[in-house]
Amino acid sequence: MTSTGAEGRRRPGRVAAAAFFLALALALLPVADLSVGAHDPWDELRRMGAGLLSPDFSPLATLVHAATLTLAFAFCGVAAGAGAGFALAPFYRFAPVRLLGVALRSIHELFWAVLLLQVTGLSATTGILAIALPYAGIFAKVFSEYLDETDPRAAAAMPPRADLVSVHFFARLPLALTEMRVYLLYRLECGLRSSAVLGFVGLPTLGFQLDTFLRQSLYGGVGAILLIYYALIGTMRFWMRRRLAFFYLFASVVVMARLATPPMAEGALFRFLTSDIVPAPLRNGDLSSAETWGHLSDWLHSLFMTQAFPGLLATVVVAQLALVVTGFIALLGFPLIVRAVAGRLGAWAGHAGLVVIRSTPEYMLAYMALQVFGPSMLPAVIALGLHNGAIVAHLLGRQSAGLVQNLRPDAPRGLLLYAYELLPRIYGSFLALCLYRWEIILRESAIVGLLGITTLGFYVDGAIQELRIDRAVMLLLVATLATLGVDILSRRLRAALGVSALKTRKDAELN
Repeated sequence: MTSTGAEGRRRPGRVAAAAFFLALALALLPVADLSVGAHDPWDELRRMGAGLLSPDFSPLATLVHAATLTLAFAFCGVAAGAGAGFALAPFYRFAPVRLLGVALRSIHELFWAVLLLQVTGLSATTGILAIALPYAGIFAKVFSEYLDETDPRAAAAMPPRADLVSVHFFARLPLALTEMRVYLLYRLECGLRSSAVLGFVGLPTLGFQLDTFLRQSLYGGVGAILLIYYALIGTMRFWMRRRLAFFYLFASVVVMARLATPPMAEGALFRFLTSDIVPAPLRNGDLSSAETWGHLSDWLHSLFMTQAFPGLLATVVVAQLALVVTGFIALLGFPLIVRAVAGRLGAWAGHAGLVVIRSTPEYMLAYMALQVFGPSMLPAVIALGLHNGAIVAHLLGRQSAGLVQNLRPDAPRGLLLYAYELLPRIYGSFLALCLYRWEIILRESAIVGLLGITTLGFYVDGAIQELRIDRAVMLLLVATLATLGVDILSRRLRAALGVSALKTRKDAELN
């Protein structure tokens, strides 16, 4: 099934594209480990549900302390990332800056954290940099696009001899500031998610307490932590005010300064950069000797065949299955927040459910699913599908609500409205959003390996535990290249299908 574009060229059909991804996922099922652990998952779900419905706030001081640190890490990390991205944005058109941005944002915050632990230890510096480094790459890209989309007439009116800095600050930046501020608020919400998840590597945020309670099956404590976390996210629009931003940042810096920090080993950074990350055959070998390079070739071949290839295969399998689950969740979930389909009460309940699911970090969802279903790919597929599906469903529901207002008065309601009016109109946006999330899903599929699922993160974690940092860095490079490859393929597919709308891209990035 094909469609014809404006230029007369025949495009591949959008339904056929979705069918291809579904067929690919079905073809990968035989190599996917979707087994359930020996324990009874339904009994574990019952116990977890009972605990979540009766939250235990008895360790209140500990929970408040963890929430405070979660906020402090988020504010400091996002501020540092935004500052670096703001400085890089005017120069993002230059290839070295663009490549730096790609390298920074293609590595997940948790991967940055486990690498930084080798240098700065379990410290405030580790948490702040783990958020700031990838966010710097994200801010640089998004801010540069906002600057490029400003009205060019202001820059053209500048004096002919005006330099790049003057044009930036006086002609382009004032026109992009509003969008930058809006994006900064969205990214702060993401920073809260990232900050909470950093607790799983030992930093004292809400994730650390969640990990502690889950290990002990104290689901009442888990429920208390989740309620505090959702309260922070859900009330952000009320407590986050522009005039208070600098106060929050100052308070966060004070909190970080008072956090107990182990001293960094002397020369740790120099050793990390000049020795630890250098492949073992090159450290003490003669670089002019063919034998040294032969050992490097053998080292790379062994690493690829025993770790990189199986880890990459598992990552791709998890990502493709999660992408299909994302699509199903999105198609089933978006009508739940449209009043004309679900009714007033149903739309309220659907909106609340989607907000909770999309606000919960995918790593946190995967960890909780792991307690229920045991160690396999299944928890990762469920978590990634739910989280990303809720995001896409929220965006599609918001778009559908706008469409309903413009429909004819005698338009159907309920399921007929969904099937015959809304779905055909938003199907292109559905494909675009799923393809935009594809790269993110692949990156997240790699990181869930830190939970013991045999994706690339599993091998990265193993290499770091063995203090083979060179292997970990090489595996991260494989993950980065895979993410970039999917990003390029996604952009080409969107162009071929004619679903590259700018507004959809921005919505996907903001969420």
